[in-house]
Amino acid sequence: MDHSGHGMMMDLPPFTLGRGLEWSADPFFLVACVAGLALYGWGVVRLRRRGDSWPVARTVSYVLGVLSIGLVMCTRLNDYGMIMFSVHMVQHMVISMVSPILVLLGAPVTLALRALPVAGKGRKGPRELLLALLHSRYMRIITHPAFTIPLFISSLYALYFTPIFDFLMGSRLGHIGMMVHFLAVGVAFFWPIIGVDPGPRRPGHLMRMLELFAGMPFHAFFGIALMMASSPMVETFKNPPASLGIDAFTDQSAAGGIAWGFSEVPSVLVLIALLFQWYGSEQRQAKRSDRAADRDGDKELEAYNAYLASLSARKG
Repeated sequence: MDHSGHGMMMDLPPFTLGRGLEWSADPFFLVACVAGLALYGWGVVRLRRRGDSWPVARTVSYVLGVLSIGLVMCTRLNDYGMIMFSVHMVQHMVISMVSPILVLLGAPVTLALRALPVAGKGRKGPRELLLALLHSRYMRIITHPAFTIPLFISSLYALYFTPIFDFLMGSRLGHIGMMVHFLAVGVAFFWPIIGVDPGPRRPGHLMRMLELFAGMPFHAFFGIALMMASSPMVETFKNPPASLGIDAFTDQSAAGGIAWGFSEVPSVLVLIALLFQWYGSEQRQAKRSDRAADRDGDKELEAYNAYLASLSARKG
């Protein structure tokens, strides 16, 4: 396998958390994270300047989501992830299952629709193009569970258990492409389930839970398969550099444990968020029903008063 461009990483000392968190930015992800934070900040400031509010919780969630991407792609975790299966699996799990959840709870699409100016009559600006995309057939397809769940599952099995993984890990560009793919798959899977942004489909809360649990067990099975394997599963991590002082088989088992563990944590987070969303939806529905009942009651009272007034007029 060609490790050109990774010579510096072949001599990395044994992994520790302190070394893993040292600054070592990937230029692509650094620019993408900074741009993502800047655009979101611009949207929030624009709303505030015109007197509109934007929930602080959404901003915090989005910022944490982007920072989590930066954590695994702009530190030495990214360098160690090229030669250690366990560290790579941390990157994969965070960028595909933690970052998407936090970013989606930040409602970036809703913010964009509120912050972007409306184009003039007969013209199409960024806001109109975004709306067209949201309501397109393409979005209906990529957010449908018949697409998202198989994609979520195949991104594990079809990638790691075929030569595709080794091919992509052979270059920095391939590695970046793979990580972008993991992030996109996570967003596509979790958007219909937990996303607060508008989209082509918004199933009921019970159906969202079913979609969540349809995909998660396969993550657990994948982790168990790695832990129970009797030989190294991928060529990339078969012969770790001697400077790391690790055994490839032990490292693979650790990677499996990480994959298995991460299948539980996001499930709990999403389930909690879904229950809160469900409760909020029921509360809003109850308030709407109360307002409708109040209006109906007012109309009945007005009709009754009008009836009494008409009786008085006749007597007069």
